[in-house]
Amino acid sequence: MASERLDKALSNLGIGSRTDVKRLISGKKIWVNGVLAKDPSMKVSLSDEIRWEEEILIRKEHYYFMMNKAPDCITATEDPREKTVMAYLSERHRNMNLFPVGRLDKETEGLLIFTTDGAFAHHYTSPKHHVEKEYFAEVKGHLDENDMAAFEKGIVLEDGYQSLPAKLILLESGEISKAKVLIKEGKYRQIRRMFVMLGKEVLYLKREKMGTVSLDPNLGIGKYRELTDEEISKLKD
Repeated sequence: MASERLDKALSNLGIGSRTDVKRLISGKKIWVNGVLAKDPSMKVSLSDEIRWEEEILIRKEHYYFMMNKAPDCITATEDPREKTVMAYLSERHRNMNLFPVGRLDKETEGLLIFTTDGAFAHHYTSPKHHVEKEYFAEVKGHLDENDMAAFEKGIVLEDGYQSLPAKLILLESGEISKAKVLIKEGKYRQIRRMFVMLGKEVLYLKREKMGTVSLDPNLGIGKYRELTDEEISKLKD
């Protein structure tokens, strides 16, 4: 990342608007490399140490977080009627221009990645790259080898779309069946629609993995955390 203005760098960290940041600087709250900052337009790079009162601010070229999405919100940055996933972010993180990568439908729980990296998000969600997503599903109705074969072949949805071959791993079959579903695309409510075409109904759906990154089992519903360097490396691989 090339050097950028101090006020822009601080704003990108979610500290506040450019106006808010200028007030902090004029109020003698910001230090750069141990020197009190006076000019909002001064240039800083990632190697410079920026301190906000007692906090050393960790700057990166891009930021990556994972959330365990709750089933009461839609995957969007804003909506005039519905609660969005952004409601679960702190004010500071909402101000960092984070956005969700891909989407989960409202009722679906599980792994959702947030980033500031538009190029990465575009690559990761592009249909031609076929990034595999893994889900846990509870389904009303008995699942068997015929359902597994249908997923393997690819299911024609109600609108005529032929889904790509997917994998259904049967965990438990009964009046309420449990299974893992692995797909490499993400049409609107696709897994639910695939099961409907087999005469089944999804009662519960949770995404557990995207590509090489798995949902942290210690993250409660609606909780989130920054990805580790190792997870980011795996994600980009």
